[in-house]
Amino acid sequence: MKNLLLVVCIGLFTVISLPVYAAGGDDPLLASLIVEELEWREEEDLVWNAEAWVGKDRDKLWLKSEGERTDSSTEEFETQLLYNRAVSAFWNMQVGWRGDWQPEQRRSWLALGVTGLAPGFIKTELTAFIADGRSSVRLKGHYEIQLTQRFKLEPKLETNWYSDADPANSWGDGVTDLELSLRLHYLVRPELMPYVGLSYTALYGDTGDFAKAEGDRDRNLQVLAGLSFWF
Repeated sequence: MKNLLLVVCIGLFTVISLPVYAAGGDDPLLASLIVEELEWREEEDLVWNAEAWVGKDRDKLWLKSEGERTDSSTEEFETQLLYNRAVSAFWNMQVGWRGDWQPEQRRSWLALGVTGLAPGFIKTELTAFIADGRSSVRLKGHYEIQLTQRFKLEPKLETNWYSDADPANSWGDGVTDLELSLRLHYLVRPELMPYVGLSYTALYGDTGDFAKAEGDRDRNLQVLAGLSFWF
């Protein structure tokens, strides 16, 4: 199964930018910082999802960070450093490293993925991770619904699958979690959008049991508010 997963991921082997001065006007060096989510949720102090990239039209280096803080302590925190190669007008292949800093056991993963626009203009990320004999797959998808010139509705989905249980980090095997969220953005200007919304998270199998043993819920609906911005 793990070998098949690796073969599939290798076989599979968005964003306004800020120009940076560089030689070669036909394909200049570009860079951008995109903070997709900087938000406050019920029962959590802060949740973030941000990325930065630098590169040219076809080849870029990406740095991604996401995590959450609760009660002034970091509950989840991961970083990804990826090489990104455009393979068509709408799709990119990515390979690189993912580091898990929280929860308890730090891990480093090889990351292999594809990102782009699926049919229906659904922004999609499908990434496989391999580390220490373990493998994992993450699927993200979101869609933008332009309600008016100022308001935009964004439904979003994220789910993770693990080949092996990891009790040290409170993960089970199989499908471990599913997050469905809905955000209503207000465009102050193109690069700045505050938003409000809802997030529903479900934890499955042993992952849900680990959460309940630690005093948390395996099903959670939260109100959220935040900012999305780029430069």
